[in-house]
Amino acid sequence: MSEKNFDIGIVVGRFQVNDLHPGHINLIESVSSRHKRVVLFLGVSPALVTRNNPLDFVTRKEMILQRFPNLSVLSIPDMASDFDWSRELDHRIREACPVGSVLLYGGRASFISSYHGTFETADLNQIISPVSGTDIRKEVSQEVKGSSDFRSGVIFAAYNQYPKVYPTVDVAIVDGDRVLLGRKPHQEKFRFIGGFADPEDACYEDAAKREASEETGLEIGEVSYIGSARIDDWRYRSERDKIMTLFFKANYVFGKPEAKDDIAELRWFAIDELDSEKIVNEHHELLQLFLKNIK
Repeated sequence: MSEKNFDIGIVVGRFQVNDLHPGHINLIESVSSRHKRVVLFLGVSPALVTRNNPLDFVTRKEMILQRFPNLSVLSIPDMASDFDWSRELDHRIREACPVGSVLLYGGRASFISSYHGTFETADLNQIISPVSGTDIRKEVSQEVKGSSDFRSGVIFAAYNQYPKVYPTVDVAIVDGDRVLLGRKPHQEKFRFIGGFADPEDACYEDAAKREASEETGLEIGEVSYIGSARIDDWRYRSERDKIMTLFFKANYVFGKPEAKDDIAELRWFAIDELDSEKIVNEHHELLQLFLKNIK
């Protein structure tokens, strides 16, 4: 059956760009020329304001309707299962278009390979030249504009996110009856060694080992979990987002302590002489967890 013999053309995409580019415009115009009715489904991610999905559904819908005010724009949520997603898409298509033959269009890195529904599909690469939304977003991210709209967009993105917990790791490096602590620049008191977990860390245990190496240069043994605590970090006291740390203990194995990264000084402390007067306020709870674990 020719594309023009289908009553309804369905476009499924993400359109995660700041403006419709010529490829988008050509796509919608080309599909519209082939069908009496066109419906565009925007994929909606459950994750808010990420690099791959920075824009919410309403923002993208408004962008599209500004150029194509008569176009039907609906949402389709991302799902873990391609089969569940395909069934949901078919359901929403028939909910919006109860009768008529349907043809789905997909293109560069499109949904077609993941679609297991009942409708026929067509490759958009035959209609438009492929354009990378990822490349567009990267280019846009490198430009700071002086307009009020730009600043409003940044504020909108900041407010339209879930409250976040930033995971960190801290590790008590123990050598017999003493523990190694670090002091940061412009501070007098000491703290346990640690820092933010990295997306490339395989697990929090590996993150603890990495932080120990980066800040002390030491080789440590296997880490064991002590507990967790919310850290009253001064940088987040007025923020809704907070830091939560996973606290570990590990034995010193080899090396000479050398203050690195953001640590200004390292010092061994006798465990039985440790008290809160020597420790920064935000690590007082970690100190109590450590002393309880040692005892």
